[in-house]
Amino acid sequence: MINKVGQIMLYVNDQDEVLRFWTEKAGFIVVSEENNGQGMRWIEIAPTKDAETSLILHNKELIAKMEPELNLGTPSLMFFSENVEELYQDFLDKNIAVGEMVDMPSGKVFNFADSEGNYFAVMEKK
Repeated sequence: MINKVGQIMLYVNDQDEVLRFWTEKAGFIVVSEENNGQGMRWIEIAPTKDAETSLILHNKELIAKMEPELNLGTPSLMFFSENVEELYQDFLDKNIAVGEMVDMPSGKVFNFADSEGNYFAVMEKK
């Protein structure tokens, strides 16, 4: 079961420039910054450290190469689940288009598409 909207993923051309905008002009803070060592870098920002929903800044060019089916012209929603594997199986059973389950440093995650091909993600945070 999905229990909240956790993150909104923004696909940007220049992560550092957008980060400066959100932190220096909009007053957001950096919650975390991760790099998988293979060029995949993501930066989590939020209005406060206790905010329930955060923005994740992703490199648009890299995501386009990794997942060409995603619409990178609009933000994507990342839902959180307390049992992502059960939800994944439930979506498969309901014939929902799902991507592979991926182990990320912050938790297990998979993508799914609605009936119009809009992609979303679900994560079980560690």
